[in-house]
Amino acid sequence: MTQALTNDHIGTRERWHSHQPTGTIRPHSTLIIEFIVMNIRELLNAKVLHAMHACGIPADLPALIAPGKKAGFGDYQANCAMGAAKAMSTNPRELAAKIMAVLAPELEKEGIATKIEIAGPGFINIDLNPEWLGQQIANAQTNTRLNIATVSEPQNVVIDYSGPNLAKEMHVGHLRSTIIGDALARLLEFQGHKVIRQNHVGDWGTQFGMLIAELEEQLGANGNSNMALKDLEVFYQQAKKHFDDDAAFADKARSYVVRLQSGDTAMLKLWKQFKDISLHHSTEIYQQLNVTLKYSDVCGESFYNDDLAPLVNDLQIQGLAVESEGAQVVFLQELADKDGNPSPVIIQKQGGGFLYATTDLAALRYRVKTLHASRIMYFIDARQSLHLQQVFTLARKAKFVADNVSLEHLAFGTMMGSDGKPFKTRTGGTVKLAELLIEAVERAGVVVSEKNSELSPTEIAEVSRKVGIGAVKYADLCKTRTNDYIFSWESMLSFEGNTAPYLQYAFTRVQSIFRKAGVTPESLTQNIIINTEQEKTLAIKLLQFSEVIDQVAREALPHLLCTYIYDVASLYMTFYEACPILKEGIPPELRDSRLRLCHLVARTIEQGLDLLGIEVMERM
Repeated sequence: MTQALTNDHIGTRERWHSHQPTGTIRPHSTLIIEFIVMNIRELLNAKVLHAMHACGIPADLPALIAPGKKAGFGDYQANCAMGAAKAMSTNPRELAAKIMAVLAPELEKEGIATKIEIAGPGFINIDLNPEWLGQQIANAQTNTRLNIATVSEPQNVVIDYSGPNLAKEMHVGHLRSTIIGDALARLLEFQGHKVIRQNHVGDWGTQFGMLIAELEEQLGANGNSNMALKDLEVFYQQAKKHFDDDAAFADKARSYVVRLQSGDTAMLKLWKQFKDISLHHSTEIYQQLNVTLKYSDVCGESFYNDDLAPLVNDLQIQGLAVESEGAQVVFLQELADKDGNPSPVIIQKQGGGFLYATTDLAALRYRVKTLHASRIMYFIDARQSLHLQQVFTLARKAKFVADNVSLEHLAFGTMMGSDGKPFKTRTGGTVKLAELLIEAVERAGVVVSEKNSELSPTEIAEVSRKVGIGAVKYADLCKTRTNDYIFSWESMLSFEGNTAPYLQYAFTRVQSIFRKAGVTPESLTQNIIINTEQEKTLAIKLLQFSEVIDQVAREALPHLLCTYIYDVASLYMTFYEACPILKEGIPPELRDSRLRLCHLVARTIEQGLDLLGIEVMERM
């Protein structure tokens, strides 16, 4: 009987998590459980492992299944024989022959493969059965989740991302954390994990005394906090100048910090006004960006204020925090420099004030004890690597975080201008995110109007919004997270190459085909026929969607999903040119088969872009 890829093929397996993201702190002895959706790779993995065990190969040796890289060398390869032969001191090609003798009859009996052969020193090449592929495509095309099952044992995943400072408007420096973090939040939720978003905003600290004092004076003048904070950048600059130029104002600001942190009702009221209006600015940006962060996800520095003193006390009781020059410091020998000097972590200043490290440790305690996180992901730029390494190490040492909780710093590179320096305005100032998004939509509007003059003004506005915002997000997400990248309006808004407009256009092309055909996807019941090489290549790529999702979830690298969607769209264009669909003389059953394949392409592109937070449209 042919075996379909259904929810029945969800499985779990244990493996050593050997490729950890930069900054991850996890003891070498911890065994990580990964929950894998059974896709083609996993199906073949199970079949090959069964054959290996039947040949007496030790159970701890892997099947090493990989997609074929060259035409004529199989759709998939099992590369297990070489490693197993070395471990067993035998000939790899002879061992491959034994494995194949068990594997081939089973795959052929179940209709999964048409040819299994040995190549080179012991590679086992597997050619998938086109009829079987057609059945899998049909299953995916009619399934609401494209036949991608949810994980069998969901985790509690806390994702720390965006984290703007409420004293200033969001700028381009917040873009990468916000959209990369949101893409992973969407993807992990799609897998079935419980994702808890945490927007660790900067809403506490010494600068707020200055800002509250300035707000108080401006309220005294006009009584309208919305007017006073209409432009946060201007307001901050006014407050800073006032602080620098007026000693009396500076003294008042410092006293307000003490009153605020002591819970003074009047100070807290002013602080809350400032915080609410600032968060309103951020919320507008999130809505424009199609980012899923909400007000309820805000858990800023102020949230942990009551736990800071108890936390320091806990570290003192454990003998980890000691007094040094009036401050409370933890010296981490684990992060000692090349001369053996331990890495100092100040958790309380001489005057009694707390630092970022203290707040971040309190946040970890809360996320583990209250939110019950088993995986905590921080999307913070690479400049914070040492800081987070110190926090992770100390949290483990103080037993705030158990060994089985994964702590991951997912660092990212910088958005650069055409001059190769961090992206700035022409005058050298910081680019506000709100202004960048407005410009993106305006530029997209020009391109969309040139491409399709038949769209109404309302349609142009909607399409321009989706294209402009999508272009900005995709230009970032399609780059390897850890790399810097050059910001370029021309390339990101191009309808050619690996861009959001190209992928959005690929989606609309499929919609236009169905409009021309005068049928709906739901009306198609014809079996999917895989006859040509273009159909087969596209079908295999479509069925690899869940493999890519698994990899992105493990490694937190959204560019892998971008590359996959682009590959799907590119292979679709090749298929479209080689395999006529609505051309006169095409048999109805072949036409309908190819229409079903087209529909799965559109749904895959739509789902993939949705996981990245990018919208599609019916017309473009």
